[in-house]
Amino acid sequence: MRRATIVRNMSSSSVFDVDWVFGYGSLIWNPEIEFEQASLARLHGWHRSFCVSSTRYRGTADEPGVVLGLDRGGSCVGIAYRLRDESREDAIRQLWEREIPDWETRVYRPLVAEVRLRGERPVRALTFAADRERPTYVRLAEDEILRRLHLCRGHRGANREYAVNTWRALESHGVRDVRLARLVRRLLAEADARAAQAPEASLIAEAVS
Repeated sequence: MRRATIVRNMSSSSVFDVDWVFGYGSLIWNPEIEFEQASLARLHGWHRSFCVSSTRYRGTADEPGVVLGLDRGGSCVGIAYRLRDESREDAIRQLWEREIPDWETRVYRPLVAEVRLRGERPVRALTFAADRERPTYVRLAEDEILRRLHLCRGHRGANREYAVNTWRALESHGVRDVRLARLVRRLLAEADARAAQAPEASLIAEAVS
């Protein structure tokens, strides 16, 4: 298996020398690019993790959210998209601008890596891993991840929706991510508990007043 190649910038020839991109988070349920085929695929050597602080899409500078990144070790099942020949370069540029809108404040590092399609040959795909050298790379306790998912919101909406949508999208493809499922189930259970407590708190406040 060929090792993943780190892409330093958009001028690198390896960026456009791919026909596939690999999504493991929001790209699964909101690709926003043109493609001609979507297939389940596994990437070895990396796993899906809530290890990236988000101060733009799912949080703010004051209340950073947390989003998924590829981190070292294990493997990750996601969706590989085969790009259309006529719009391949535009799709790659669009994806780059989405994941790395500003190189100086980037949270991801682009990789060209080998992914294996289900029952088929391996293909080279562009994907985006968490950049461990950036201050946005975090290793949080599960309770802190849940706190951020509950409370934070950014330009693209609530952090909670990001997690739930990713889990549901994976489940719809028959993919079982045990850690993500545990987090989301706790998230939904705690949200239900908070919703149940809200009417009680309102009644108590009315009684006291």
